[in-house]
Amino acid sequence: MKVWTFILGFFVVFGAACSQQNETELVNPVLAVTGTVIEHNDFSSGFVDSRNVEVWLPEGYDAEDNHYQVLYMHDGQNVFDPSTSYNGNDWMVDEVLNNLIEEGIVEKTIVVAIWNSGITRFPEYMPQKPADIMNSEEVQKAVVRNSGVPIFSDQYLRFIVEELKPFIDSTYRTKPEPEFTSIMGSSMGGLISLYAIMEYPDVFGAAACLSTHWTVPEIGEVFVDYLEGNLPDPVTHTIYFDYGTKGLDADYEPHQQKVDKIMAAAGFEQGTNWITKKFDGHDHNEQHWALRVHEPLTFLLK
Repeated sequence: MKVWTFILGFFVVFGAACSQQNETELVNPVLAVTGTVIEHNDFSSGFVDSRNVEVWLPEGYDAEDNHYQVLYMHDGQNVFDPSTSYNGNDWMVDEVLNNLIEEGIVEKTIVVAIWNSGITRFPEYMPQKPADIMNSEEVQKAVVRNSGVPIFSDQYLRFIVEELKPFIDSTYRTKPEPEFTSIMGSSMGGLISLYAIMEYPDVFGAAACLSTHWTVPEIGEVFVDYLEGNLPDPVTHTIYFDYGTKGLDADYEPHQQKVDKIMAAAGFEQGTNWITKKFDGHDHNEQHWALRVHEPLTFLLK
């Protein structure tokens, strides 16, 4: 129980720091350094708490009549704007993606940044199905004590798939098919991104999982085992993993190696429809994810 209190407490602190602002304005266009960010504040849902959603449009969107692939990202307050980010550093996705587009490395893409829910970030991002351990009295009490609610990531994914994605597809000029729809996140956001492509392979064609937090006590191991027999079809899906060597990332390598064996056994081919990369010296924070975010963007959106 002490281990659970510690690890969940870590995510409570992290989630509280990332909690959304209570905005009342529904849509507020803001000129970003590159492209345009549209803010849909307090986006309501029948499945989860309302939260801010930011939509990044590539250069030329208003002047063109094209349709675009879409990338959904978790922890949305950390994606574009350092003033709303957890530690004052954002992922710089707008700058990096704009450069990749200008260089012809990836096609123009709409990015949907979904803000996290603050103190309930852990139960919202922790994969829900893998397991009897999820329903154990000890785990549920620990989660509720630290977050106020039990694990509800299935509800979070329903919010994205049944409410947010239809809104995005009807409001913006998207290519709604799975081959043009990706999802990405880091740490717990890496877990929920992988879970999303497993639960909804007919919605998401690609997932990027940076610094995936495999080391959640007991549950992390259960989720790794859950991958066997539940991964999406390697013929039609693409998955990216990476990890650093410092901070929380320092413990990920043996777990990632186990995941890599499962990926290969399932028919995924390293460098083709799946890639795992190790970044020496990288820590578990936005600064280092920004340094390497071009890697998953290139792999998913090429």
